[in-house]
Amino acid sequence: MADDPAGLLRLLWLIAHEHAVSRVDLARVLGLPQSTISVRTQALLAAGVLTEHGEGRSAGGRRPKLLSVNAGFGHVWAADVGSRHVRIGALDIAGTLLHVDERPLDINREPEEVVTEFAAAVREVAAEADCPGRSLGVGVAFPGPVDVGAGTITLPSRMPGWRGFAVREALREHFEQPVAVDNDANLLALGESVAGSPGRTLLVVKAGTGIGSGLVMAGRLYRGRAGVAGDISHVRVPVAGERPCTCGNRGCLETVASGAALVAQLREQGVEVASTAQVMATAEDGHPAATTAVRRAGLQLGEVLATVVNFSNPDEVLLGGALSGSEAFMAAVRGALYERCLPLATRELRIDRVRFGADAGLYGAGALVLDEVFDEAIRSGR
Repeated sequence: MADDPAGLLRLLWLIAHEHAVSRVDLARVLGLPQSTISVRTQALLAAGVLTEHGEGRSAGGRRPKLLSVNAGFGHVWAADVGSRHVRIGALDIAGTLLHVDERPLDINREPEEVVTEFAAAVREVAAEADCPGRSLGVGVAFPGPVDVGAGTITLPSRMPGWRGFAVREALREHFEQPVAVDNDANLLALGESVAGSPGRTLLVVKAGTGIGSGLVMAGRLYRGRAGVAGDISHVRVPVAGERPCTCGNRGCLETVASGAALVAQLREQGVEVASTAQVMATAEDGHPAATTAVRRAGLQLGEVLATVVNFSNPDEVLLGGALSGSEAFMAAVRGALYERCLPLATRELRIDRVRFGADAGLYGAGALVLDEVFDEAIRSGR
């Protein structure tokens, strides 16, 4: 099951929300063979994740047994780490968000120090929350490339000192439960893929202090060989010229279209802003320089995304992160995509914000660790 956490969580979500309460319903909604559904549900029943309760109406044959999610099985903790803060949430085993909190966390320090502070923050939030069952695991989204297999941070451009750091092992020293880690843009995409129809192809972009993107193809998160599939932030763009980038190259998209780039641009123009949030607030107040800069960033991002859309032909392009809160930014991205993409690629393309807003990364981190939890429960026959 570990190769399709979104598919497993979608099955549980359908049962929990009573959109499909029998094996027949699940096969119909998910478009899977009855035999496949029977194998998956039987494994989850044996593990204690699902329970059976009574029988449904007959459609001409044997009355189907009704399924429900065992709420008492427990919950997981998920975290979305940013440059200056961390968002922490608890999810039940059907992937429903139960509790959310946000704490300051500066990642521009020694990794071990950051991990220790992070673990303390999770414990504090857990002590304040009233969540059903026991804690089953912890999933964490980081703002840099992650080798999921090794559990290490690889070549981060905005996490100085973290290169090669074994973050999963460091976290395991603070938590007894399973720990899962991945890049924040990947988990944003995974979180969004859980909701809605199965089998879709999604291009999901996180536009905040930096720029990242994740790709879900036919319902499955696609990481690529080294885990950097979808990394558009360091695509060279003509408008960036020879601007140096934190990755070591010049002229990258991130140097002109990220939140950090907008802060630098506006400060050069005498506008006193210190963060992406302040850029957004200034633009919302109608400051002409800020509004123009945000719109220009959207156009530049849209031009790069157009190549990806023409290549991958997704069902949806979804934007998250602080910049996606700007109507000017969103309109500029849409305009660039409609202008630059093939008409066939945009005829039925949905371009919108992520459904779960600031919590989208939590849903993805939760889905990632829940898959590990279920795999372990099934293997142990719990």
